[in-house]
Amino acid sequence: MPHFTFQALAPGGEQINGTIDAATAREITGIFTEVVIAPQATPEAKAIFAAKKNLRLLTTGGLPDPRGQGLAFRSLAGGFLVQSRDNAVVEDLQLKVVTKRQPTVEEWEALRFAWRLCAHVKSNTVIFTDARRTLAVGAGQMSRVDAVEVAMMKARSANRTLVGSVAASDAFFPFRDGLDAVAKAGATAVVQPGGSVRDAEVIAAADEQGLAMVFTGRRHFRH
Repeated sequence: MPHFTFQALAPGGEQINGTIDAATAREITGIFTEVVIAPQATPEAKAIFAAKKNLRLLTTGGLPDPRGQGLAFRSLAGGFLVQSRDNAVVEDLQLKVVTKRQPTVEEWEALRFAWRLCAHVKSNTVIFTDARRTLAVGAGQMSRVDAVEVAMMKARSANRTLVGSVAASDAFFPFRDGLDAVAKAGATAVVQPGGSVRDAEVIAAADEQGLAMVFTGRRHFRH
């Protein structure tokens, strides 16, 4: 089966970044799914989806350029907020290793993957991945420690280990406790924006525990 990126939109919804073939459609219909969004689907895949009474397939004909400029809007009582869209693409960033240990080749691949996914998860978030799949997500929390705790809870409920994973945080760690929680969860490498007044403390914590850590110099935000 081809490798696709699946992005959770809502309970029962998935977004896919490539043309869906029959084999992929069968995998998707094997789990609870209500909506699938993809650039295109083969006729065989459409037939498989059509056989599911409560499943909807939306084809976009192509996905927007993630590097493109744009605006994000949020409504509030009496008005709305406007900010530039988060278009930080990992390939365009100057990634900086700030720890004594360099990431391995496999960790680099996983860290880049985790950073891409992190952009689409509600702040504040810490996510855990390997090089090809999301392992656990801690989203929309008040602190990095809480985000890690939620991710660990999700991993336990899925009977999934985070040992040997990498972690991505959408914003910097304001204290070392968040980094300590990531290490306790089992991650071996971390990617985060950096920029905290306590960066030196967080870097020292990573070094103490043998983690590799990479700064992106750019944060994600999804409020």
